[in-house]
Amino acid sequence: MDSMHDLGGRQGFGPVLPEADEPVFHERWEAGVFTIVNRMMRQGAISNVDQFRHAIERIDAIAYLTHGYYGRWLGGVENLLTEGGVIGTAALNERVLSLGGEADDPVAARPRPHPDQVPPAAETGAARQVQAAPRFSVGQSVRTNSTTTSGHTRLPAYARGRLGVIVARHGGWVFPDTNAHGRGEQPEHLYCVRFEGAELWGEEAEPGQSVHLDLFESYLAPAPSEPGDLS
Repeated sequence: MDSMHDLGGRQGFGPVLPEADEPVFHERWEAGVFTIVNRMMRQGAISNVDQFRHAIERIDAIAYLTHGYYGRWLGGVENLLTEGGVIGTAALNERVLSLGGEADDPVAARPRPHPDQVPPAAETGAARQVQAAPRFSVGQSVRTNSTTTSGHTRLPAYARGRLGVIVARHGGWVFPDTNAHGRGEQPEHLYCVRFEGAELWGEEAEPGQSVHLDLFESYLAPAPSEPGDLS
């Protein structure tokens, strides 16, 4: 999905500063959110991880930047609980006020009036058999799709329309782009693709650097130099 969550390669957000000896949870409420999500998974309130990721992607943009990692999870949880009819927005707001919240506090959740209907997964895990043979081989040059999307995707914006090389094949896996929206697992072959830094970042790229991304087959097309390419 094209939204604030897709921050890779964007300028103006400052350096990434790893926290030394970072704890698993900074505050007790973060552990509570972690527990809620796992419970929702077990009870079927979250049908699959792709649905949950997309719920997080849909929260308010400012909240995404300011609420922290588990704050984003909480916004995604509220999206799914209200969309699933587990709790109404009014009841949720009343509960927040009863616990000391303010009426004008920022709200991350952006539930949809007509959410996707996502059935529970039929199998555990995400590895699946794919009947068709892999379209690409190790060592083959490929170009990623350049189209934008309003739905969930695992192709980051900074890697769209870029040339890379297949360095490994991972077999068949559930396709997140359809699984997140209840359109079926539609498993595809998954590849590890290496991109040179200059291909992604241009002349400002650090010399000698490369990025490896795991990408699904439908994200890829043969590079112009590959046989069979019609571009």
